[in-house]
Amino acid sequence: MLTSRKAPEPLILVFIFLALVLLLFVVITLANMVIEQVVTDLPALINAACEKSVIKSISLSMYAGLVATLIALVLGIPAAYILARKDFFGKGFVESVLDIPVVVPHTVAGIALLTIFGANGLLGAPLESYIRFRDAFAGIVIAMLFVSAPFLTNSVREGFQNIDPRLENTARSLGAPMWKALLFVTMPLAARHILTGSIMCWARAISEFGAVVIIAYYPMIGPTLVYDRYLSYGLSASRPIAVLLILVTLTIFIAVRLLSAGWRLYDKD
Repeated sequence: MLTSRKAPEPLILVFIFLALVLLLFVVITLANMVIEQVVTDLPALINAACEKSVIKSISLSMYAGLVATLIALVLGIPAAYILARKDFFGKGFVESVLDIPVVVPHTVAGIALLTIFGANGLLGAPLESYIRFRDAFAGIVIAMLFVSAPFLTNSVREGFQNIDPRLENTARSLGAPMWKALLFVTMPLAARHILTGSIMCWARAISEFGAVVIIAYYPMIGPTLVYDRYLSYGLSASRPIAVLLILVTLTIFIAVRLLSAGWRLYDKD
């Protein structure tokens, strides 16, 4: 028996077209640079991959991003839980404040952080004897944490909101203390959102430039090194490092996203 296939709605076709435009905008922008580098000047890319300063700066980017993500997890999960489970006066204001780093220009964020964590800053001055933020690893982490933490907090909050509170209440009624109900019931069910938020937080952290370069130009992370080579030697010297940074971060990003796809079984539905 023959069945006639229903033609797609015109609006759906328009949406598909617009989605393809957005997809191509991202793909062409990145692929063009990578392909051009590989086709026209592969030795420069290989040399960049073997250069100690490049390896050091990219490794520093990933390590500092990882530390910033771990701190964001410690601070962000409790905040996300409170925002997901509790209603209180000023909740909308608190949510807006936590999202502010997303909309603040990152050079502005860097200057704001410098006034707090600089040698003469509100916290930097009293902590100067113990930890230095200006042109130091701690400054890089602070800048990355500021701009990337909202991505983790929002993802984890959405995960907690999708979990039925009655599951926690059942565990509590059976005698489990709150921390056990949270650790063994809520957290596993929100695991995929926590992992996704962590990936986004880490990815955003290692790509940060504006805030980092204000508070900690040195030691150089990957984006700062690309900027420095561009100013000093031009596009031909900076492009191989930029391509290498894209390839490394994309490889790790895709690998972790594939890993997280297997965690869908923990979702509520």
